[in-house]
Amino acid sequence: MVDPSATAKTHSKASSVVRRRTIALPRVLNNGKATAGIILVLFFVLVGVLAPVLTHISPNVETFLPLQPPNAVHPLGTTGQGQDVWSQFVWGTRASLIVGFAAGALATILAVVIGMVSGFVGGTADEGLQLLTNVFLVIPGLPLIVVVATYFPFESSWPLIVIIALTSWSWGARVLRSQVLGMRELPFVEAARMAGERTSALVFREIMPNMWSLIFSQLLFGIIAAVLTEAGLQFIGLGNINVVSWGSMLYWAENNGALLTGAWWWFIPPGLAIALFGGGLALINYGLDEVTNPRLRAHRRRARKRGRNA
Repeated sequence: MVDPSATAKTHSKASSVVRRRTIALPRVLNNGKATAGIILVLFFVLVGVLAPVLTHISPNVETFLPLQPPNAVHPLGTTGQGQDVWSQFVWGTRASLIVGFAAGALATILAVVIGMVSGFVGGTADEGLQLLTNVFLVIPGLPLIVVVATYFPFESSWPLIVIIALTSWSWGARVLRSQVLGMRELPFVEAARMAGERTSALVFREIMPNMWSLIFSQLLFGIIAAVLTEAGLQFIGLGNINVVSWGSMLYWAENNGALLTGAWWWFIPPGLAIALFGGGLALINYGLDEVTNPRLRAHRRRARKRGRNA
């Protein structure tokens, strides 16, 4: 016979461990890499959110003198068609981030649900979900998007978001499944199972809180991949080039010979923004890994100790 009181105590103790593992935000903010990454990402998020406030010029208006260098009226100059580059940059930031965050979030949700359910349930369901995962693992994402864009031009960003998500969730699902396989037999999960918890509660209430750092890491890489995919597709002219984004800015700059004419203010801002935004997400991921990975924390403590003894 199982002592219900003992089971409840074990489950309560395990739940407290879970809570201690999930409350890591102050430690993340104390990490220099994570803080720098958060500042970079927040900057671009604020630029996108405050686009109507930061500029009152439509990004598609062609009433200015073409190829003006940065000046007081046009902080980032004008394009070869007489458009304001600052206005295009601001509104392009919003468009690119919408694709990045939406596609990254959707891919992460698919990876969490499929990977964790597959690893915990096992049996026929696991075999079926693993077959589905393996099929999507071997599908090349960018070539598929290129083929789809060739035959079905994207009239809006949402078809692109869905396709990016559908071609980028499988790797995350495989990683999460492997982690669940190692955790489903742990004592606190067994205690919750004996206490009568449903399968969904065991997966998403008991196991999932211990994997937030891994899930968040999957989200960050999903956002980076989505932003790069959208920019690459726009740059080669297979996206909706009438939608102003970082990628479409690079497309029009390249097609109008901005590099040859020395109009650096046309292509450097979107290219630099992609690099800085991706770098910011990578810094957040590195900082989160340093905070949540016990081996890295121990290595940093040893390094600091050696530095003090030197």
